Amino acid sequence: MASVYKINKGVTRPIEFKGLKAQYIAYLAVGLVVLLISFAILYISGLSLLVLLPLIITLGTTLFFSVFRLSHRFGEHGLMKFWAKRSLPNYLKFRSRRLFTSLKSKSNIPITSFKN
Repeated sequence: MASVYKINKGVTRPIEFKGLKAQYIAYLAVGLVVLLISFAILYISGLSLLVLLPLIITLGTTLFFSVFRLSHRFGEHGLMKFWAKRSLPNYLKFRSRRLFTSLKSKSNIPITSFKN
């Protein structure tokens, strides 16, 4: 008997599947494919199943819990916002006051940014 899974999606809502939202579904799918390929490569290379199965099961469990934790912590766009906020500089360094004295003239003066 085939299993039927319900994918909830409203007009302006993100795709949600079993509690995972938006891009986290793809993260989980890619992680599972990587686990499958790594299992096949390690099995073909001759690694014992007594070592291989616990390793893959542990990595798969870690993958599931981490993806679900990210989905619940950040939501649909939160992870992208988190990485964007981390890429902002801590401060801006201005080499002259000309930028502030000529604000009404709308001149394009380059600003050098540094991140420590």
